[in-house]
Amino acid sequence: MRTREIEANGLTFRAREHGEGAPVLLLHGFPEMSRMWQPLMERLAAEGFHCLAPDQRGYSPGARPPDASDYTYTHFAADIVGFLDAMGWQQAHLIGHDWGALAGWAAVGTTPDRVQSWTSMSVPHIRAFGEAIRDNEEQRGKSGYINLFRQAGTAETALSQNDFAALRGLYKDTHSPEEIEEYIALFSEEGALTGALNWYRGSEGIRPDRDDGGEWGPVATPTLHIWGNQDMAIGRDATVATRDYMTGPYELLELDCGHWIVQEAFDQVVEPIISHLKAHS
Repeated sequence: MRTREIEANGLTFRAREHGEGAPVLLLHGFPEMSRMWQPLMERLAAEGFHCLAPDQRGYSPGARPPDASDYTYTHFAADIVGFLDAMGWQQAHLIGHDWGALAGWAAVGTTPDRVQSWTSMSVPHIRAFGEAIRDNEEQRGKSGYINLFRQAGTAETALSQNDFAALRGLYKDTHSPEEIEEYIALFSEEGALTGALNWYRGSEGIRPDRDDGGEWGPVATPTLHIWGNQDMAIGRDATVATRDYMTGPYELLELDCGHWIVQEAFDQVVEPIISHLKAHS
């Protein structure tokens, strides 16, 4: 496992890199960082893949624009293209979790020629998600925390007080102590927590009546969608509705686990992911 810096869209991103072979780009969500992908990167590297996992916009010290307007789906999709260009990759397999998955859905919706295959972990298609928030009572309840995260200052205080007790509570049953301390160290850096929360403040596309102008239509890219049926943030309605937006090969893998799929069900996801990548290489 090696670290490097990636220049994309005028920003400098810190990234983990591992392996040689067919390119795979891995995108973390909130409140994690590239560290979450380390076990999967090790397995993929052993199978002949070249993995890159950046600390995304708002997380990397050199990529923390202060304005929430710099955190939209358009920016996230452009970052993905920027990562590929910086690596000299015309195409790559794309894997995303949580907000990394939403960024990935934006990329396959707008620049499908750059994505060889797509693996979405936890989070459904942008439109399916937004419509469920609008129409499904269960999903509205699961997404209620977003209203807090959009309150600048208030959310930062709530999450950081008492040595980040709220974040530690999210991690405590699923993440290793070493992983937790790495995340807390990141969010203790100046501007990092606000940068991470700006993903919620700048992107309105999860509400279909208030998006940032992107085209999030049908997806032809070969897609593996992995969802834990005990997910605290994502319900069944949006997950099932994702199929309505797929025009290419699509598989839904439902697991008996929660939101943190990599940590909770690694042995159940690694082989399906490897099979999916090899089938579309």
